[in-house]
Amino acid sequence: MAQEGTARVDSWLWAVRLFKTRSAATAASRAGHVRINGERVKAAQGVRIGDEVRIRISGFDRIVEVRRLVVKRVGADIAAECLIDKTPPPPPKSEMALLPVRDRGAGRPTKRDRREIEKLRGNRDQDEERE
Repeated sequence: MAQEGTARVDSWLWAVRLFKTRSAATAASRAGHVRINGERVKAAQGVRIGDEVRIRISGFDRIVEVRRLVVKRVGADIAAECLIDKTPPPPPKSEMALLPVRDRGAGRPTKRDRREIEKLRGNRDQDEERE
């Protein structure tokens, strides 16, 4: 365990069990899904005690504050002591956006279907912007 200085962010994320593997934590950093104090970081970036780490996992942000530095994988009880989870609770399912559901085997959406789906999502096609 490293108590002074810094630890690599990918190693720390893996050690406190936010990712199953260190390579998954490294891949998330490369993809830009890891931020320290609001800035995107590379996998080798150092993390310090008191830093706020924001991780994008499956479409939602997980916000944690570093309390203790570890570089080796630790047990769940020790991992819980190494961070403060500041993640807000997820919104209720009733407030989540409803995704259009297509019948199984209905085939590829038609152009009209696609436009309706885009309209529901709030996205606009370039064709509609030209009009």
